[in-house]
Amino acid sequence: MAKNTSLYFRIVEGRNLPAKDVSGTSDPYCIVKVDNEVVARTATVWKNLNPFWGEEYTLHLPMGFHSLSFHVMDEDTIGHDDVIGKISLTKEAIGSQTKVLDSWMNLTRVDPNEEVQGEIHLTLQLLKHTEKIVLRCDVIEARDLAPRDISGTSDPFARVIYNSHSAETSIIKKTRFPHWGETLELDLDPQELSEEGTVIVEVWDWDMVGKNDFLGKVEIPSACLHQKTLLESWFRLLPLGNNEVDAGGKLGALRLKVRLVEDQILPSLYYQPLIDLLVESVISPAEVEDSSALTMLEEVTTVESRQDVAMTLVKIYLGQGLVVPFLDYLNTHEVNQTTDPNTLFRSNSLASKAMEQFMKAVGMLYLHEVLKPIISRIFDEKKYIELDPCKIDLNHTRRISFKGVVSEAEVRDSSVVMLQSYLTRIIESIVGSVEQCPPVMRVAFKQLHKRVEEQFAEPENEDVKYLAISGFFFLRFFAPAILTPKLFQLRDQHADTRTSRTLLLLAKALQSVGNLGLQLGHGKEQWMAPLHPIILRSVASVKDFLDKLIDVDHEMVSEMPQRAVFLPTVIVKEGYLQKHKAEGAQLLSRFASKKRYFWLTSETLSHAKTPDWQVRSSIPIHCVRAVERVDENAFQQQNVMQVITQDNDGQLQTMYIQCKNVNELNQWLSAIRKVSIYNERMLPSFHPGTHRGGKWTCCLQTERKVPGCSRTHSAVTLGDWSDPLDPDVETQTIYKQFLQGRDKLRKKYLPEADADQMTSNKEEINSDIHPDGAECKVDHVKARQSLAIRLFTAIEDLEQAHAAFQGRGEEDAANVILNQ
Repeated sequence: MAKNTSLYFRIVEGRNLPAKDVSGTSDPYCIVKVDNEVVARTATVWKNLNPFWGEEYTLHLPMGFHSLSFHVMDEDTIGHDDVIGKISLTKEAIGSQTKVLDSWMNLTRVDPNEEVQGEIHLTLQLLKHTEKIVLRCDVIEARDLAPRDISGTSDPFARVIYNSHSAETSIIKKTRFPHWGETLELDLDPQELSEEGTVIVEVWDWDMVGKNDFLGKVEIPSACLHQKTLLESWFRLLPLGNNEVDAGGKLGALRLKVRLVEDQILPSLYYQPLIDLLVESVISPAEVEDSSALTMLEEVTTVESRQDVAMTLVKIYLGQGLVVPFLDYLNTHEVNQTTDPNTLFRSNSLASKAMEQFMKAVGMLYLHEVLKPIISRIFDEKKYIELDPCKIDLNHTRRISFKGVVSEAEVRDSSVVMLQSYLTRIIESIVGSVEQCPPVMRVAFKQLHKRVEEQFAEPENEDVKYLAISGFFFLRFFAPAILTPKLFQLRDQHADTRTSRTLLLLAKALQSVGNLGLQLGHGKEQWMAPLHPIILRSVASVKDFLDKLIDVDHEMVSEMPQRAVFLPTVIVKEGYLQKHKAEGAQLLSRFASKKRYFWLTSETLSHAKTPDWQVRSSIPIHCVRAVERVDENAFQQQNVMQVITQDNDGQLQTMYIQCKNVNELNQWLSAIRKVSIYNERMLPSFHPGTHRGGKWTCCLQTERKVPGCSRTHSAVTLGDWSDPLDPDVETQTIYKQFLQGRDKLRKKYLPEADADQMTSNKEEINSDIHPDGAECKVDHVKARQSLAIRLFTAIEDLEQAHAAFQGRGEEDAANVILNQ
């Protein structure tokens, strides 16, 4: 049974941070670490002690984790950045929350003795002689130790302690991956040894000057040694255990949102009955409107979980090749239940959320193609733009005028010109993108157009069929991407205050375009009036675009990819990176790398001198064996990753690539891991360093082909629109939702049937429940109850299988299914 762990966190804002700069303020940013590995860095908010970030991330961590920490730093242009404080959360603390952890937390001081990481490989045993007992400890090796020296390494040695006895290994210099291979023995008197005692193994960084630095410790109860003749394992290094003090709020506070989802995933066959019910809902919809697994699911979906459920369903039906019938089913129900066309799809119903998530899942690359050039232009130009007279600040203008101070009218006029230029470019890009739009999106909109036209056929509702599509296309897809480009991966960082205001005004204008200009002049923001003419002129071209968009053949999407959201030829990620040479003198590191443009698809990772260069070098994705970080001291550079491949002769080859920052590094790591996630023969270990000067820079081993000294992280990825489809994980999410709402559904659909009756007689329906005798009503009741019984049976079978796997192993779990 596989394990699935997903960690969601949002760094919302900070307050009352201390001033670290001479100006009496700070330039704060956050570094996020999972088990002391940096997984994210927020943007820097300049000169602000109460910063707002609003940045969110999802991590998929199949191997689990131990701690999540948020370090708040003050960025300095010269010298090292200052540490303000941190917040640490254990996995147990996060998992104990019944809902999302959402609160303000005080920052604590950063204690170097608490900043430990890594593992140590030990073998321990008690050798009992006549007059004494020998505690033998084989200190084999350690990995991923914290860097304590300025070189980015440490000089580690280990110390074994029991009561007043101790022994130390030799010091291995300049490594975070030491191989000791030493045996330490402590001679103990029999009366000293008790089951309450503890064997302590400490790891330290040796310093020639000053005190040694603590790297972590392991505590092993003596009782474990009495129970086993030989104890061998990798042990996680722990901090000293000093209690963190929040300094009474003197270091400020962070508002965080954190959620942990941990699931045990069963083999596929256990989920099939539930999958069958979901598939039947859309390919054989019941005549009874509320008799489907989907409608029952919507009844037990909470407001908080609706978006996650919607995305999960979109992925399930993408995998089944039924995403268009699924959306058509939900949209048809929504349209048929709506009497006022002005309220159509205005709520956050399951249908609305499903369409939203569907567009992100299949249309993100299309959105990038349409919007990225104009968004990049807006960020690069950083124009001061403002239309609201109450917000115009003449001090923000950089225009130099021989006539003196620039007037409000001049600011407003220049703002109108720039906004018209930007808005025109955005509209032209969208209405000219019919052929770029994914066929499956076009077919989904075609079905939506058809359902709305059938429901609101009156002449006065002529525009409703356009508004239904543009409401999703413009208001829920393009406008949010313009407002917050970083959340749609259009930019690596959030916009500054000036650019953010420009994007907000453009998003407002595009919303009016999506509403076909029907609400212009009715709101409070009359200062947007200078943009009304261009919005009204665009209505005809938008309608023409929507007509062309839905002029598509249904057969174009008859078969969807079963295991991937994107097609093999689609570029998943691209951009300039630095390609490093594995060999070469460190002093010439500036000449040891070359700037190259990289492209990633689900089939190849290729690169060339420029985007237009005709000759490309390519690596087949099926040859990838690992994608990992590289230690900073390998090239004396940050944010370097390695792509390890295997050639036709079975030889491993490594390409080293440097990214601009840690966020770009994590994005590329995640993207390559996702497209290679189903590769066979992935490596279990790797070398975080390079083989230079006859040895590995990480573990100092001389043999080039020696197995790696650190574990690989092949399945650790960032959660986003490009996540590979995984039907088992997705169906597990739906199962949990049904499990939480089972009692509510049972009261509604089987009010007089207890659990024993349902289990013993799954196929019987008591037709006398309703005494009125009306045949159609009895059929209605039978259909509802029959479906409910099938659904509850599938849920209970899964519940029993989970219990069997956890309590008695896979063989008993298989018997549970076979005996039903």
